[in-house]
Amino acid sequence: MNFIKNNLANAFTLGNLFSGSIGVINLVNGNYKVAAICIIISLVLDFLDGFVARALKANSNLGAQLDSLADMVSFGLLPGVTMFKALEGFGNQFMDFELPFQLKYLGLFVALFSCLRLAIFNLDEEQTYYFKGLNTPSNTILIFGLYYAFLENGSFQFIFENPLLMVIFTIISSWILVSPIKMIAMKFKSMKLEDNYPKIALLIGALLILIIFKTVGIPLVILYYILISLIFQKQLK
Repeated sequence: MNFIKNNLANAFTLGNLFSGSIGVINLVNGNYKVAAICIIISLVLDFLDGFVARALKANSNLGAQLDSLADMVSFGLLPGVTMFKALEGFGNQFMDFELPFQLKYLGLFVALFSCLRLAIFNLDEEQTYYFKGLNTPSNTILIFGLYYAFLENGSFQFIFENPLLMVIFTIISSWILVSPIKMIAMKFKSMKLEDNYPKIALLIGALLILIIFKTVGIPLVILYYILISLIFQKQLK
């Protein structure tokens, strides 16, 4: 019984890794709808592993390491490959220049900075009630959500058909992972209304965006999350 209690959370973490690995394989093969399902499964399992570990009081150093390793695939490599695929059509042409490499390889910088972000998070003891930099699951939802909407109905075409904007998008989505910007975490230090204004504003705004824009609104929620976090910087501590 103790074996199950101590390893149930780790089983969810490994499930996250398994789902993320399947997502990467399908994304490489062009099956972006399967990849979307895998991301959703990984997000759910990533939530459950932490929830179960806390509920069963089975937190461990092993679990913490496994969690970061699994996230590196599901929310590091997968968004990196997404950006790789999104840049694939540009070849080695950038503006009026012919580069000595294929532009698509720049997309993998998202994976590199995701790895760096996860390592920093493991060592940073400040990030209890807020995140420093955009967390990797949110960055994955932003990148893949925009790309999915583009493939499905041509939304955000102005980004994905412009090599300059795509390079800028890659740079920003890589940098923001390790930026010093404080981001809202849905953890409550107190139940006082004034202490939770950022979370309330985030939840209400996110709900309205999803009602108005539906599926296309999913990556927009992440952009709104970043905006609200910037507005409430001084209250995040």
